[in-house]
Amino acid sequence: MRWIWIDRFVEFTPGKSATAVKALSYAEDHFADHFPGFPVMPASLILEGLAQTGGILVGEANQFQEKVVLAKIPAAKFFRDVMAGELLHYTATIIDLRPQGALVSGRVTTGKELIAEAEIFFAHLDQSRNSQLFGDHNFVFSGELKYLLTAARQVAGEERPQLPPTTA
Repeated sequence: MRWIWIDRFVEFTPGKSATAVKALSYAEDHFADHFPGFPVMPASLILEGLAQTGGILVGEANQFQEKVVLAKIPAAKFFRDVMAGELLHYTATIIDLRPQGALVSGRVTTGKELIAEAEIFFAHLDQSRNSQLFGDHNFVFSGELKYLLTAARQVAGEERPQLPPTTA
């Protein structure tokens, strides 16, 4: 199953806000089982897409010097089910950024319709008491996520995206 729940950024204001999109397709595994005959995107995956949008925004605000992880979701509201074929817009805005972590406000829309809204707190692992458990390697910002980061910077007007290397 895929673990990156955003397709690309459409807006990115470093240190402030970001908007990413996710096109929902019947080809995605979760629609086959959730629920047969009534394919809806699980609310947890909607939140994960919003968290990934916010996490990249928070990571960029610290020049990716911190391992940014979702610590808690103090509030979340859902207004309707989301079906295959829809295009989700995830908008994340930094409310508070501190050495220990960040509070992000998020909204999920399709067209002009509000689907969900949430507050998400991200922790900086390198600033925590348990940082020695995780080592120096930044496992959060690597692989596919690294490509999305480059694309986010392009949206912000900072650089051109580099395609990930292909393997033969």
